[in-house]
Amino acid sequence: GDHCVWAQNEMRGLFFESLAAEFGHLLAKLLLVDDDASILEVISAAFEHHGYDVLKARDGSEALVRAERDAPDLVVLDLVMPRRSGFAVLDRLRQRHATHPPIIVVTANTDPRHEQFAHDHGADAFFRKPFDIDSLLETASELLKTGN
Repeated sequence: GDHCVWAQNEMRGLFFESLAAEFGHLLAKLLLVDDDASILEVISAAFEHHGYDVLKARDGSEALVRAERDAPDLVVLDLVMPRRSGFAVLDRLRQRHATHPPIIVVTANTDPRHEQFAHDHGADAFFRKPFDIDSLLETASELLKTGN
């Protein structure tokens, strides 16, 4: 029986290796910043399901502390938050952060200038709420591939 378990684990190892080769992000650390708990849950569940290690922050100040401490590989940032605007957070991440993780910005704001503004502030990708979680995941893995 033991041999069977070993073979299963071996297969599982190979499976994860091929996944890692394909996605290149296994256990990549994602910092997810959103003041909306339900959105936080949905997005983090999707990323965890795809093998990410998800760190969460509920506002800009917490986001900056976590970014400094945990050096995420990727940041998903909601621009409209209490305590500190997402743009301020974006600037600080870009200035202070040694590893310069790619940053995906999400916003419910419909102002077309928002996107330009986000790119000017160093965002790598831009999503308007409500967005398709699959395209978010796809963009994330693309950015991780090119970022590393």
